[in-house]
Amino acid sequence: MTYDELFIRVKMKALNGYRKEIENFLKMSDDEILNDEIGKIHIGERVFQLAVDAVIDINQHIMRELDLKGAEDPQGAFYILGDEKIIPGEFAFNMAPVVSVRNRLVHGYDTFDKSLFLRNLRKGYPHFEEYLKHINEFLDKGNLK
Repeated sequence: MTYDELFIRVKMKALNGYRKEIENFLKMSDDEILNDEIGKIHIGERVFQLAVDAVIDINQHIMRELDLKGAEDPQGAFYILGDEKIIPGEFAFNMAPVVSVRNRLVHGYDTFDKSLFLRNLRKGYPHFEEYLKHINEFLDKGNLK
């Protein structure tokens, strides 16, 4: 295993841990999460941010190692990885918006609808597992050697 692959696999392991944390977090009801005085929603927001950060790191590292050009931002990296058949194109298109959600969450660009975030997290968190599957398949083919 090369250093590059090891780096990516470490990030994948972290992402899988965040994915499991999100899964456990979502065992609570929306009411339990949204109406909690301690701020349980912030736990979900933070773990989501960490998961997306891991995905961004993986994408950027693969692009650097393969000398792929063209992504002006982390969201664009998904489209390039899809165009290069590293991940399926339709999946890349569907997954890419997590970057803008992460940015709105972290930087407070817009008002952030916590109910909508929670609904979308429930619907979309399985994408993290699918992403891991695609990246693992790519690595198992020896594409970074």
